[in-house]
Amino acid sequence: MAEQILQIENVDPKELYGPNDKYLNKVKELFPKLKIIARGDFMKVMGEEDEIDYFISRYGMLVLQLERNGKIGDQDVEKVMLANSDTEIQRQLFDSDVLVFGRGGTPIKAITANQKRMVQSSEKKDLIFAIGPAGTGKTYTAVALAVRALKARQVKRIILTRPAVEADEHLGFLPGDLKDKLDPYLQPLYDALRDMIPSAKLEGYLEDHTIEIAPLAFMRGRTLDHAFVILDEAQNATRSQLKMFLTRMGRSAKFIVTGDITQIDLPPKTPSGLPQAMEVLKDVEGIDFIMLDEKDVVRHKLVTDIVNAYKRHHAATSEEESK
Repeated sequence: MAEQILQIENVDPKELYGPNDKYLNKVKELFPKLKIIARGDFMKVMGEEDEIDYFISRYGMLVLQLERNGKIGDQDVEKVMLANSDTEIQRQLFDSDVLVFGRGGTPIKAITANQKRMVQSSEKKDLIFAIGPAGTGKTYTAVALAVRALKARQVKRIILTRPAVEADEHLGFLPGDLKDKLDPYLQPLYDALRDMIPSAKLEGYLEDHTIEIAPLAFMRGRTLDHAFVILDEAQNATRSQLKMFLTRMGRSAKFIVTGDITQIDLPPKTPSGLPQAMEVLKDVEGIDFIMLDEKDVVRHKLVTDIVNAYKRHHAATSEEESK
């Protein structure tokens, strides 16, 4: 007799097992040859190896159904567990454009043409640059790709990083410990993650470092294996910092670099590393550059108008300076 331990991830086991274990008991009825013992996030399955493998495949589909819709019912249990094939279930459950299902089962997908290019490129390339103005969904799409890869077990961890540019405030004068001082700079990354991962699960990932959010300086000296790594706001990385980051790539790693070269917050005499990296790496095979623009803005309509206004102003100013 074989035995396997199944860990329930990304959903609340109480919702999966149903009120008074109603759905769990139904599953046990459908698989009478197996002995199934559920304790919290873990399920022990005992029986013939082929039967166990078949059960785990189907039960994984049931978990995905719950993750997608935020709830399941009696009909969902029977439909998934008794379907003729996994292909049939996948056809019923999934829209190929969906990257992940967020809170309440909300589908999160690439919306614009260049966001879709990001998705397509990330499936073929291990390093991509997504460059464009505010509101174009660069970071959000990148985080969704990372969460998808983690859920599909294509990577073992997610690492999200940003340069901690001090702007008008100095870290030493901000209250709290180091984490408290740095969190305001990293808040957009937390916001994206909270849209895609249940709060309790996200806290667990952060505690065991399955998901790590850290300033760029903390990447020095590391080798990032089996990880999906995102450098956000890369226009605020210096030339040496960006080179340092790119050379952290380890085995089976995916890197996405996002940035907006029109919003550089570095001191005037400190050149950004992003324009240099775009020039130096433009002909390197295995790297792709996705240029997003005002047509990719997915925030309020005024954001598109603001981006265009600044673009016109920048062009006019550059023309006057050239004269």
